[in-house]
Amino acid sequence: MRDIVRRLLSALESQTPLAYCRLVETRGSTPQKAGATMLVFEDGSQQGTLGGGCVEAEVKRRALGLLQENRSEVCKFQLDSDYGWDDGLICGGRMQILVEPISGNEESKRYFRTLAERIDAGQGVSEAIVFDSAASGLSAPTSYLLDAHGTCLASLHATGDPPSAVMQYLRPLLTRPRPYVQSGIAFLPVLPRCRLVIVGGGHVGKAVGDLAVQLDFDVWAVDDREEYVSQERFPKAQQRIAGSIEQVLPSLEITPDTYCLIVTRGHNHDEEALFHLVNRGARYVGLIGSRRKIKMIFDDLLAEGISAQSLAKVYAPLGIDIGSQTVPEIAVSICAEMVAHRNLDGQVPGRPKNIEV
Repeated sequence: MRDIVRRLLSALESQTPLAYCRLVETRGSTPQKAGATMLVFEDGSQQGTLGGGCVEAEVKRRALGLLQENRSEVCKFQLDSDYGWDDGLICGGRMQILVEPISGNEESKRYFRTLAERIDAGQGVSEAIVFDSAASGLSAPTSYLLDAHGTCLASLHATGDPPSAVMQYLRPLLTRPRPYVQSGIAFLPVLPRCRLVIVGGGHVGKAVGDLAVQLDFDVWAVDDREEYVSQERFPKAQQRIAGSIEQVLPSLEITPDTYCLIVTRGHNHDEEALFHLVNRGARYVGLIGSRRKIKMIFDDLLAEGISAQSLAKVYAPLGIDIGSQTVPEIAVSICAEMVAHRNLDGQVPGRPKNIEV
């Protein structure tokens, strides 16, 4: 999404004609879900994807025609023998795609510049897109950018505040909603990015950090050894913090959207890190290690006054059980667990049972 919006902004600045194709609604099994986007330029090039195959080719064909007519349209596709045979997509799903020529006027620039800024800052924003005037009773297409408090930041093809029909269906970003449609209005949330604090810059920490950036986490790497949190080891980390655990962690900012991963080089460091993080209000705290080691750490922390209820919330052992053996496999299992936790409201299918406290 970030790259699509940046390319769109660049095209607007250079007055390059384009059509913005947004998948606003899906039902059943489809190759992409609501929120997928694609840019189509008048020379036939594109950026982004709506799932490939016949549907994408047809959207591009229609987009080029609509660019010439300077007209928007909602394209509807039923994934049956007409659009799915060659691609194996005969599954009965339905897709509705808003194809909208975008001009380089100030309204468009302001809208997409605001969207880009929110995405870059990781703050999150909801796009409310009126695409069905009959179902909504509103002019279509119109789009509104709304922050976590429901404040309208920008609009497209609209004047004034968002109508009540939009606001009554808006779900708070704090609940991390998925895309949804109400009465001809598509709500496409761009969720706030979660921070991932990796305590321990060794092999596992580095492998997780490399993968987590691609999974849209803001990575902070912490280690008491400066060479283990260097730019070379964590080139895309937002912060690289060198210092002892007892100095760094107590003052480190932990938000309700922070994930904490403890993967240090030893038992004592792991225990100390968990002591400083377990009751800080993080969204997720995970601890690497064998069940025996974790049980020993938990017993020590119970003796130091950490409650059993707090320790029971720690994800330990770490990772979904995929039979991991190598460091990359371990990183995949850990990242899969965190993505599931983030995207499924704390549910993690396939993870081993937590250590009993």
